[in-house]
Amino acid sequence: MKVLHIYRTYFPDPPGGLQEAIRQISLATRDFGVESRIFTLSPNPEPRTIAFDEGKVVRSKSWAAPASCDLGGIDSLRQFRALAQWADVLHFHFPWPFADLLRLFGEHRKPAVMTYHSDVVRQKYVGYVYGPLMRWMLRSMDAVVATSPAYARTSSILCSVVPADRLRVIPLGIADFASGDVATRPEADLLSRLSLGDKPYFLSLGVLRYYKGLHTLIDTAPKIGANVVIAGSGPEMARLRKQAAEAGASNVVFAGQVSNDEKNALLRGCRGLVLPSHLRSEAFGMVLVEAAMFGKPLVCCEVGSGTSYVNESGVTGFVVPPESPRDLAHAMNSLLSDESLANSMGAAARVRYENMFSAPALGKAYRTLYAETLAR
Repeated sequence: MKVLHIYRTYFPDPPGGLQEAIRQISLATRDFGVESRIFTLSPNPEPRTIAFDEGKVVRSKSWAAPASCDLGGIDSLRQFRALAQWADVLHFHFPWPFADLLRLFGEHRKPAVMTYHSDVVRQKYVGYVYGPLMRWMLRSMDAVVATSPAYARTSSILCSVVPADRLRVIPLGIADFASGDVATRPEADLLSRLSLGDKPYFLSLGVLRYYKGLHTLIDTAPKIGANVVIAGSGPEMARLRKQAAEAGASNVVFAGQVSNDEKNALLRGCRGLVLPSHLRSEAFGMVLVEAAMFGKPLVCCEVGSGTSYVNESGVTGFVVPPESPRDLAHAMNSLLSDESLANSMGAAARVRYENMFSAPALGKAYRTLYAETLAR
């Protein structure tokens, strides 16, 4: 079976959670007989094709990206049509309005599914203009996948536009990379670079975007008797550094962009993973799954998305109200002061990962969905 994934950006351009989700779906379904290709845009699309383990990536030119919506030209339509002819199933990843135009003018009869990663939250003015095309696109799908029951239940778009018999729930997942040769890991060099020493630390990981709630984490940091490592880069970096300096949050450590090995080292050594996102733009939180894979307790906020589905409150960690430094501090200090509690919640997170968010569970679910789509 041949599946074409369609999204606005992909590796090796700057990484993000959604690109990683596509990669994991492609890798997981490969073990169930699916050959994947990924069609994407890039501001510098040379080379035009790249062979990765998960499949061939085909890139066209991104001419502009207003409101984070990459726009292609005639070449992208031509490439998309050729790839659509190759594929048995098209797999769109929402939101990307330009993909709707590709579907409309490129190939609107081919069997297609969509993974609905997030509502259009911040760019509401775009949503008003985009609404008619978006509704047509959703209704043209043979199946639409929400990444958690909470999102399927609370998204007004999914509830009002997608017929119930075409709406599915398949959680995102990730292959287990938490095991391996400890001797090759760069913990010592990394922890020395960040001057962490033997003091415990909490980890926040990801692109520094407006919806990540890191302003709340920095407000909370002076109340925590441990370091707070913020790993990642992004448009909020300068503002967050200024806030930390003004708040006297000397225990906040900005690690900047880290390599995969460094990320794994930070996950392995942290007391817990904190994802303080306060808006529904954080639709799932793949970093929560990664931390659960490493057997770490989780702290996140209740925003009505998949974050509180990955993190089962009171079992795998704590779910607190958004933008509440008091509640966030209580959760983090509970894990800091009670090591046995942190260990038991981390162990529960690992079990939940294995049962619900591992590569075999992800691959089987999507392979079944593709087969059902072709049968329709």
